[in-house]
Amino acid sequence: MTMTKIETLLTQVGTQTDAKTGAINTPIYLSTAYRHEGLGQSTGFDYTRTKNPTRSVLEQEFAKLEGGDACCACSSGMAAIHLVLALFEAGDAIIYPDDLYGGTYRLATQYDKQYGITALFDPFDSIEAVEEKICLHHVKAIFIETPTNPLMKEISIEAYAKLAAKYAILLIVDNTFLTPYYQRPLELGAHIVIHSGTKYIGGHNDVLAGLVVSKGVELSERIFLQHNAIGMTLAPFDSWLLLRGLKTLHLRMKQHTINAKEIVAYLAQQPQIRDVMYAGRGGMVSFRLQSGTQVAPFLQQLKLIAFAESLGGVESFITYPTTQTHADIPQYIREARGVDDSLLRFSVGIEESEDIIADLQQVFNYLESEAIVHD
Repeated sequence: MTMTKIETLLTQVGTQTDAKTGAINTPIYLSTAYRHEGLGQSTGFDYTRTKNPTRSVLEQEFAKLEGGDACCACSSGMAAIHLVLALFEAGDAIIYPDDLYGGTYRLATQYDKQYGITALFDPFDSIEAVEEKICLHHVKAIFIETPTNPLMKEISIEAYAKLAAKYAILLIVDNTFLTPYYQRPLELGAHIVIHSGTKYIGGHNDVLAGLVVSKGVELSERIFLQHNAIGMTLAPFDSWLLLRGLKTLHLRMKQHTINAKEIVAYLAQQPQIRDVMYAGRGGMVSFRLQSGTQVAPFLQQLKLIAFAESLGGVESFITYPTTQTHADIPQYIREARGVDDSLLRFSVGIEESEDIIADLQQVFNYLESEAIVHD
């Protein structure tokens, strides 16, 4: 039987991969070494850095979910980005959105300074502007997030896939915010997809992981060789945690979306809110308070929602990009791009939406009362 619905594929992740025992739940293989019966004889597993049975199940299943040919599971989301950047060499250039996760910006600029792999930043408002950069520089890849982090801008994967094809360069997409449940970039023309598996894929704030999925045999082999050589591989237990998280991804993403839409509608009506940014799917929302001076008391008054530096878990988190996720971007650059001191990023959880809104309301009530006192 061929499974075609992603909800079914997610639920069935790993259930038919252990023919020897028939285990429904993928076993965790902790062994670092594997016995050989003789010279040239192998079970397919030799040393766990190169290949591990539990990690192999995750990689095979996740490649299938993204519509890719291969997947490499990494020790963190940043390790996944590092793995992809390791494909390039001095003199190459990569174009990134100017609205970009701070960790990616940090690594891109580090590669520029240390290894001569030029990092070019563009608002991606115009395909012509990006194409002009390709013509002026030795560009080997376009790297996008969509929606972007933290301003939730949407970038057309199809449009930039056509541009990448025109110049025979790679299109790399960070798909962390939407996951393969809502968006499959390889099917839209991308060559590489990156995930911080720590976020929605794991889904429970209990695992650090990254995933790189690729299209094409030659490209996949290059990434695998780097993955093995650098050794940025995911541990067996962490691989198992991602497999477990995938089984409920569709249910969680649906509820994240339902809640986020209700939160967005609520925030848009609040006088303490200047603007709200949401891509229409998933659980990620950003908003600006009327003033940066409101941020500290806002965060201190939260009861249910956690002030924490992450996203994608079942619990609601609010992050302050200025001092957390985007702190490594120089202030003048950060503010010019719209990441100012009033901006908050909200990872809306799967709690009852009424309770999330009640927590926000009591914070706004406090801010209002304090403003009256100060007047």
